[in-house]
Amino acid sequence: MRRAAIDLRSDTVTRPTPAMRAAMASAEVGDDVFGDDPTVHRLEAAAARLVGKDAALFVPSGTMGNLASLLAHCERARTVILGDQAHIFLYEGGGASALGGLIYRTVPNLPDGRLPLAAVEDAARDMGGDAHFALPGVVCLENTHNRSGGRIVSVEHAAEVAALAASRGLPVHLDGARLFNAAVAAGRPVTDWTRHATSVQFCLSKGLGAPVGSMVAGPADFIARARRCRKMLGGGMRQAGVIAAAGLVALETMIDRLADDHANAKRMAAALAAIPGLTIDPDSVETNIVVFEPPEPWTPRDFVAAAKEKGVLLVTFGGRRVRAMTHGDVTARECEQAAAILCGLL
Repeated sequence: MRRAAIDLRSDTVTRPTPAMRAAMASAEVGDDVFGDDPTVHRLEAAAARLVGKDAALFVPSGTMGNLASLLAHCERARTVILGDQAHIFLYEGGGASALGGLIYRTVPNLPDGRLPLAAVEDAARDMGGDAHFALPGVVCLENTHNRSGGRIVSVEHAAEVAALAASRGLPVHLDGARLFNAAVAAGRPVTDWTRHATSVQFCLSKGLGAPVGSMVAGPADFIARARRCRKMLGGGMRQAGVIAAAGLVALETMIDRLADDHANAKRMAAALAAIPGLTIDPDSVETNIVVFEPPEPWTPRDFVAAAKEKGVLLVTFGGRRVRAMTHGDVTARECEQAAAILCGLL
């Protein structure tokens, strides 16, 4: 019998824990579009408290959460100022432009995910006196930064960007899909980052292991607008308490264990660094993302296909890069086995 694959494609592949399944089975529910699902209310209140915001909104996905946030912040023809390696820009289908009439204004991300402040300042300049230019609308940050290999964007940088945005009268939206990874790895409360953002989106269905859903949090008037945007985007859910129950378990039980994923990622990076010809900087692995380059003449696509044949699932990651991601459904032993299998390919 062929053994089960070691799935390192993403932390989105996690299965709900037994506690989550039990909570889902017994969840008290109502109709959330009518505003009377008590479990959703509990989840939204818990999420708001956790990130230090007035209110929160349960959404089906991080992509919808980010899009609803941008629509709630900006009127049409405003610019969304963000990194050229941002998840919102690269991986969310151009939704802000297609559905919101917003314009992506990218600045080059630094290797660790930060945004060059001078470039942000230039992009945020209000050229309202000249009808040729679109007006700035919102500045976006991302933490951890996916395309930078799960790097932690520092609190200090978030504060600098927030101060710059405030000087231009602009809100800051934080795509915090894996923000709790940053907080656990840095040993700091998540509010150290969220206090520098007007709004924040974070995922329940990545490292926290819930089967579906994300949260948007921010000021109460902003959340009221985002709720209307969620409905417009088709994200109004009915007896959503069934899945919200799993989200509550995720917030209550799954945050601290993210440290295990980080340790496994570092262990895997160290093993990969010992493979001749494979390119990786193990010191850059800060959370649960491991990025490396296979040696020539391998192409990333061929390397990923060969790894799959041997029972290790990876993804290509742009250029010559390949990504592996640790999560709660892979053990330390499986991470070591995966590194050994990859070594055997070379």
